[in-house]
Amino acid sequence: ALEDWIKNWNEQARPFKWTKTADQIIDRICRYCDRISGPGH
Repeated sequence: ALEDWIKNWNEQARPFKWTKTADQIIDRICRYCDRISGPGH
């Protein structure tokens, strides 16, 4: 299934568009890291 998806994607490739700014992405990564770095993990 994955190979079929890749083949289809490559045949109909389109450019990737970021929908968030770099600052928004980094902020979200930082929040995620803070959440998973607690003592329960």
